[in-house]
Amino acid sequence: MPAYEADLDRFRQYDAQVLGISVDSVPSNAAWAKSLGGLTYDLLSDFEPKGEVARLYGAYRAGDGISERALFVVDKEGKLAYKDIHDIGDQPDNEELFDVLRKL
Repeated sequence: MPAYEADLDRFRQYDAQVLGISVDSVPSNAAWAKSLGGLTYDLLSDFEPKGEVARLYGAYRAGDGISERALFVVDKEGKLAYKDIHDIGDQPDNEELFDVLRKL
């Protein structure tokens, strides 16, 4: 998440909005964001019903009650333009996202 925070101005240059979504509750998200020193973009809670959005995007790990780390780019028409679901321990380079945004 700090990597997205650091690149917010670059995302804005592509008229892109960064959103974080977690299957944790709003208070848990707020505490986590605070532990990072705060976030200036929205961190949404996919808590009730737990993981509904993550399930729709194929990123929910039902057996563990968590979602994978996943990146999605949705274009202005609401069409999914990019999907990357990867191990929760991996942090992809933002340059992959900028490549997608350049092509939109």
